[in-house]
Amino acid sequence: MSAKLPTLQSFQVLVSRYASQLAHQQYDVIVVGGGHAGTEAAAAAARVGAETLLVSQKIQTIGALSCNPSLGGIGKGQLVKEIDALDGLCGRAGDWAGIHFSILNRRKGPAVWGPRAQLDRQYYREFIQSELLSTPRLTVLEGSVEELLVTEPKPDEPGQHRVTGIRLANGSQLVSASSVVLTTGTFLAGSLFVGQTTVPGGRVGDAPSSAGLSHTLKERLRLRMGRLRTGTPPRIVKESVDLSLAVLHPPDTNPTPFSFLNKQTRCKPEEQLPCHLTYTTPGVEKVVKESLHLNCHIHQDTKGPRYCPSIESRVLRFPGRQHQVWLEPEGLTSELLYPQGLSMTMPPEMQLSLIREIPPLQRAEIHTPGYGVQYDFVCPTQLSPALQVKSTQGLFLAGQINGTTGYEEAAAQGLWAGVNAARRALSMPPVTLSRTESYIGVLIDDLVCRGVTEPYRMFTSRAEFRTALRPDNADLRLSLKGFEEVGCVSSERYQEALRVKNSLADALAALQDLTLSRHNWRKMLPDVHISDAKNSVLNGMAVLQYNQVSYEMLASCFPEVLCPFVEFSQRLKIEAVYKPHCDLQKKEMDRIQKEESMFLPQDIDYFSLPVSLSQEVREILDRFRPSTLGAATRLQGMTPAAIVHLLKYVKQTKKRAQRNRSDQREEIEEPCERNASLTQ
Repeated sequence: MSAKLPTLQSFQVLVSRYASQLAHQQYDVIVVGGGHAGTEAAAAAARVGAETLLVSQKIQTIGALSCNPSLGGIGKGQLVKEIDALDGLCGRAGDWAGIHFSILNRRKGPAVWGPRAQLDRQYYREFIQSELLSTPRLTVLEGSVEELLVTEPKPDEPGQHRVTGIRLANGSQLVSASSVVLTTGTFLAGSLFVGQTTVPGGRVGDAPSSAGLSHTLKERLRLRMGRLRTGTPPRIVKESVDLSLAVLHPPDTNPTPFSFLNKQTRCKPEEQLPCHLTYTTPGVEKVVKESLHLNCHIHQDTKGPRYCPSIESRVLRFPGRQHQVWLEPEGLTSELLYPQGLSMTMPPEMQLSLIREIPPLQRAEIHTPGYGVQYDFVCPTQLSPALQVKSTQGLFLAGQINGTTGYEEAAAQGLWAGVNAARRALSMPPVTLSRTESYIGVLIDDLVCRGVTEPYRMFTSRAEFRTALRPDNADLRLSLKGFEEVGCVSSERYQEALRVKNSLADALAALQDLTLSRHNWRKMLPDVHISDAKNSVLNGMAVLQYNQVSYEMLASCFPEVLCPFVEFSQRLKIEAVYKPHCDLQKKEMDRIQKEESMFLPQDIDYFSLPVSLSQEVREILDRFRPSTLGAATRLQGMTPAAIVHLLKYVKQTKKRAQRNRSDQREEIEEPCERNASLTQ
């Protein structure tokens, strides 16, 4: 890998130059926020072909890793692979900035492997900024958004309002756009908590978003909103830590890139840095309990992340237990360590007392104290599967504003919101991803159909068809669609995906054609236990399903036939192992996709619908307004009987519409025939 990245100074100069070009003040898409959701949204909108403006409060924080310096993991790694398959940024940025690569869950099947990397914060930010500056049709502006410009809706589209642009803070400058994407992260009415101190902000050192933006969403657009919280651990000076007292965890010997375009990572295998594991002690629990009266954040009713809670929450929920603490590097030359598992909001002096109760941290020094954040979010059931607010034309939301947690979830939403915002601005229909074809589809479907009561985090267990939605095949699932149907994938990536698809198909066909008797297979592979059975003939695909058999072994036996495809050896092994499972799942996936294709009109009056539905079901449908029958099936409170009645209604409505169209055609054709006869 090679790339020439700009310095921060050159990025600032270029952004300042772009800001001076705002004279026309008219864009197709405006993206508010420069985090993971915002950068992916802006880049995706520009790739689709929209003139795009990215507005961020601070230039230097565009693409910053606000919390943990890592990317991927179980479920999250699948999202990164899918974002990359759709030509997103974060996968390639991870390959450039990664300093410790590992595949989590290796003891289980490849479908639930979790590609993960520790990142160098500076390298990651520089890569993202470089990509944004080299993206055609994308302008970057440093500034704060005061409010959204809201007007009357277009009569031919559903919705009560229409967003037509933004007003910038500290002045009356208006910037117009057909679509606006909000990716405010933790900055929407954000508050920071340390001990008993509370100050406005969405990240330490940065102010919250403008109060006018929150007011627009709540008062003008009347969106249902809630409040969530999260937190971050203190950053620790590396030299003050005795890592010999922690358990060493080296990276994978051969780093696995996130991006399908990369064969290797920028960081050489031998240059990777290790992580270290340690555990809390009874002294940690003692400090937590002694400091509770000094910790206002922990007493709040606001929901926090269940799967990465603060150390205070862990101790209170699971007293007497040891808890893992990962000591992770923040960069190749960074002097800091990130203690994952020690998110805390107690006073700084108590934070120091707590970390020194852990053996490797007995002499540790804190560089930056940990803190908590509370912020507003919009209940995501008010969004369509395109991530557009149902009641507001042209307004799209992505990231933590939708109630999610994590870089990967934000980036996935940002990409899809950016795609649809651009398509709307360019008068193209919205596109959706089914939960049968992607983790991004699962994520969005869960948000818009089920909503959230706590910060949402992706897991492989959320995907019903995870044996088919594997990290290794995201390019085959999404890159072709991304080019042919969505318009966000480059020709270069499309051609590579086609090459891979055709090569894999040829290799699988070659394996199917290799048929030998079990006796001959045993002679050829004496170390493999191939059982006797009535069926005495096996093909290469069936043999490759044996645990002891690798594709390289078969290629050495049949070099002329199989050696041309050795570069795909791991993918072919995985395809062979999962083929029986995927064949069984295909029927269920087809059924769900049929349900998903049955659209429910957004302006339907459920209370007067001439269908046998309970009042409770009508209220649920009216509140959530599912876009499809498939989405309706996943709403809490929906009964099987209600779905059957809805299905009948949809089919009858379709038949009536078809009859009406047929009658209209006959009415048009009949006068034409009369006119034709008169001229003969």
